[in-house]
Amino acid sequence: MIRHALQAGTRALCRRRFSDTHSREVVEDVLERTESARITKQASLYVHWPYCLRRCSYCNFNKYIPREDNEHMMTECLQRETETLLQLSQVSCITSVFFGGGTPSLADPSTIAAVLETVSKRACLSDTAEVTLEVNPTPVGKSKLEDFFRAGVNRLSIGVQSLQDKDLEILGRDHSPQQALQTVAEARRLCPGRVSVDVMFGRPEQSVESWENELSELLRVCDDHVSLYQLTLERGTQLFKQVLQGEVTLPTEEVTAEMYQCARRTLHQHGFLQYEVSNFARQNAVSHHNRSYWKGTQYIGVGPGAHGRFVPVGEGGVLREARTQTLEPDIWMREVQQKGHATRRRIQLSHLELLEEVLVMGMRMTDGINNKHWELFSPHLGLHEVFGTSSDVKELLQRGQLILDDRGLRCSWEGLALLDSMLPALLVELERHVNQRLQEDDHAKGQTKRNSDLQ
Repeated sequence: MIRHALQAGTRALCRRRFSDTHSREVVEDVLERTESARITKQASLYVHWPYCLRRCSYCNFNKYIPREDNEHMMTECLQRETETLLQLSQVSCITSVFFGGGTPSLADPSTIAAVLETVSKRACLSDTAEVTLEVNPTPVGKSKLEDFFRAGVNRLSIGVQSLQDKDLEILGRDHSPQQALQTVAEARRLCPGRVSVDVMFGRPEQSVESWENELSELLRVCDDHVSLYQLTLERGTQLFKQVLQGEVTLPTEEVTAEMYQCARRTLHQHGFLQYEVSNFARQNAVSHHNRSYWKGTQYIGVGPGAHGRFVPVGEGGVLREARTQTLEPDIWMREVQQKGHATRRRIQLSHLELLEEVLVMGMRMTDGINNKHWELFSPHLGLHEVFGTSSDVKELLQRGQLILDDRGLRCSWEGLALLDSMLPALLVELERHVNQRLQEDDHAKGQTKRNSDLQ
């Protein structure tokens, strides 16, 4: 179901992460032409604020309870790493900024303003560029919204999660339903049409009927964007232990699947269009920042544990890299102070690996991947050439779960809920065709060399 869609793709990617050993040198000229000339001039920026006042029972994100007031140092390090990575990427335009966490609404608004000022000094950041801040809907979070707005934030993502007191308590949230609704109202006053709410389903003891009623109540007061998340049980969390010990019970997969379909129908009835597996908008109030991820464009990750995907043009790079920053905030700050950034891990992505990410992320969108966009990353191997002859893909097309036409490749309404089960077949076909093309190129190069030697 919905929680497995990206996980299945990630597992498949990991299995083949280094399977095409000779692809980098063969396709470097292709990537240099497409990435450097057409894709590397712009990027989105993700900024991670790692601190929370407490850890929710279900959460295994990279977050920490602050031991001391070190915001001044954290702010300086966020600015410095932002400056360093912007210089390294050589992008001329930042298309959107997203402050996530952790709980970034705990940060002082001056921190947000300082980071945005640093961005503006190094790259073009339009006055109309989307700048999103995740907000925990507590009285403290609500009281700072206007200051965040003045600091440059123009879109707010409110972590409502539930409108049930009991569920919020089980989840370890530190706000009430009423406080969440008040925060949403204040956010809508400041950023009308640019407020998103996060809501979670598959919660302990939740039924389809109670979920439908709760969602209908939320839709009467929310703005024009809703993100749905199925509660995922993660090892090492408090909720995992409670379920293991039989203290709480989660709905079955069949029930959560019906909850997802119920939510899709309910949101549609309220004028929301689904544009991605988990995201719905009306009045075209889509998340431009998240959509840049799904379209496979570059993004720069700043802050403890942040991830990024960009070409390090500033040091002569021509291939996109997957980059991960140091996790622990204190160590991250020390590394930033020492060398300007705290990139702990960097991996050059081969052509196959890049296309795998474009496929997995792009198929999450209801529009899927159009032919022209695919050609940006794969100018010599089109969607129809890759997927048009596969018997497994043809079966998915015949079932009406997948659509391959003149527009491109996408899931049907029914197929989108089954994306996790379709991704492995698509990834296998992609790997087969890319590797076949590489072998043909190798053979052609060898033949050319032999002919040259004979002359």
